[in-house]
Amino acid sequence: MIRRFGTPPDTRQSYRPRPGAYALLPRGGRLLLTLQDNPGPDLQLPGGGIDPGESPLTALHREVFEETGWRIAAPRRVGTFRRYAYMPEYDLWAEKICLIYVARPIRPMGPPTEPGHTALWLDAAEAADRLGNAGDRHFAAQLARGMLRAG
Repeated sequence: MIRRFGTPPDTRQSYRPRPGAYALLPRGGRLLLTLQDNPGPDLQLPGGGIDPGESPLTALHREVFEETGWRIAAPRRVGTFRRYAYMPEYDLWAEKICLIYVARPIRPMGPPTEPGHTALWLDAAEAADRLGNAGDRHFAAQLARGMLRAG
């Protein structure tokens, strides 16, 4: 059974499964995060949807690069959670199945290539308080408390 975070699904609503890969990227007690401007400011773990035919690791590398401009190494899966959300950018009610990895941020290659995203570093404990969804906060808090080994 996959743990759910956030509000329960609305039984009157149909949700489409949307698997995604997301990264905890620690360095020196801080986490590399992305701030998505639209549809409103939202602090997130870098990552996103896995395209049809794409592996979770390929999606993870692609999404982290698009949202932060960084290359990563040694990703290791540390958990999974689900949440139910409306995604206005896709006009989609989604059952988001979030695969969480810890990886090493290796080097910046430039600014994020995905419009509306800004890469930023936050103290891991602060990130655990400020991330925009409860699942991201849960895994960031585990990392900040030393319960997860860095990639």
